[in-house]
Amino acid sequence: MASGRSINGYLDYGRNLATSGAEGMRDGRDAYLDGKPLAAVLSHKARASLGFAAAGACAGLLQCTLFGRKRDVGRSLALGAIGSVIGFFAGFSWMTRELTGSMIEGANRKMGAVRDQHWLHQHPIDYA
Repeated sequence: MASGRSINGYLDYGRNLATSGAEGMRDGRDAYLDGKPLAAVLSHKARASLGFAAAGACAGLLQCTLFGRKRDVGRSLALGAIGSVIGFFAGFSWMTRELTGSMIEGANRKMGAVRDQHWLHQHPIDYA
């Protein structure tokens, strides 16, 4: 078996991809934050997502009042809580989309370089 196509070679390649992806995500995060602490940015985004949570709670409660045959307080509270959680996570995902995009872009850039290096190692170019 050729050394470039051995199991250890594939494991090393996978490890290099994972390491470069994590490094790229850190680089993308740092580029987006531009020196600001991550906790401060995430807490600001979480506070901005509370409106989505309130809208989700209202949607959950509205569903219970529109479609409920009998007024069950426990079911109303459960639907309101579920709607609130879904609304918060949807809002938080929307609010942090630039950070997520920057991290994905950084990971893609670093992993692309490792994939290119691996391809060139597997397919050497001979100019002579």
